[in-house]
Amino acid sequence: MSFPKEGSTIQIQSYKHNGTLHRIWEDTTILKGSSKIVVAGNDRIIVRESDGRYWRTREPAICYFDADQWFNTIGMIRADGIYYYCNIGTPFTWDEEALKYIDYDLDIKVYPDMTMKLLDEDEYELHSKIMQYPPELDGILRRSVDELISWIHQRKGPFAPQFVESWYERYLQYR
Repeated sequence: MSFPKEGSTIQIQSYKHNGTLHRIWEDTTILKGSSKIVVAGNDRIIVRESDGRYWRTREPAICYFDADQWFNTIGMIRADGIYYYCNIGTPFTWDEEALKYIDYDLDIKVYPDMTMKLLDEDEYELHSKIMQYPPELDGILRRSVDELISWIHQRKGPFAPQFVESWYERYLQYR
């Protein structure tokens, strides 16, 4: 599997458990791409929803995907600090069309002071019933929430001091 070169622009596509397209992020620049980790950046890009609606992101962001983790992160650079939006979902795949993953609804928002909030538990419960998530999957996803919280507390990976800022500096070289 060949990965996009640094500086190239890709789409990120998220799907739901039943295979339906959930969301597409356009024009995301690869900063590091390998079979293990992808770091990418974007700024004020178009995001298309599955129902045809679209919106534009409001700030620069650094995205982190890890092939061994059932979560990904978006570090959003705002005037008052770095906010993280963390998606619980499958490890990423790359298929020459886009970087893809399955989104499993549970999200964690992390504030600049590193406090956090688990989001969308009701959406997760609803989709779990409708799409019949198997019990093994529920276990993987619950453990992934715990692992993500551990990374946040440890300031590991994308939560490390200066991670987002350093990658944003690299992103600016490609703009």
